[in-house]
Amino acid sequence: MFEISFKTIWANFDPNRHMRHTAYSDYAAEVRARYFLKHNLSLDEFAKKHIGPVIFKEQTVYYKEIKMGSNIKVNMLLSAATDNLERWEFTHQIFNQKGELSAVVKVSGAWFDLQKRKLTVLPDDVLQKLQNMPKSPDFKNINLNNK
Repeated sequence: MFEISFKTIWANFDPNRHMRHTAYSDYAAEVRARYFLKHNLSLDEFAKKHIGPVIFKEQTVYYKEIKMGSNIKVNMLLSAATDNLERWEFTHQIFNQKGELSAVVKVSGAWFDLQKRKLTVLPDDVLQKLQNMPKSPDFKNINLNNK
């Protein structure tokens, strides 16, 4: 599992003094970006290859409140994918300062060719770097032939 700890910032909170709903998505996206960066796939590297991720669906389920000034932990697991990672789903768990599960963010998407403006597959060298992503216990294979 890939996990990052964060110190939350004032801008992440709403007038009720708990974390605003869009901040959960922001932290999940940050964890994905840092995972890619750890594997030498910065945004610049993706741009050189003219590819980027595109999100089809995002869902957040909230369990426990995260209060202003809290530290949090956010993890990332690959929960579904095609064999070539053309399509994928990531699951992120967000834990409050007490270690309690506060929210689960699921995002599904694919890779996008930034020049052709169409869905694409990963180049072989990128696929090799991502082939061993940590998978969830309930990982599912996505079969594009059975849409």
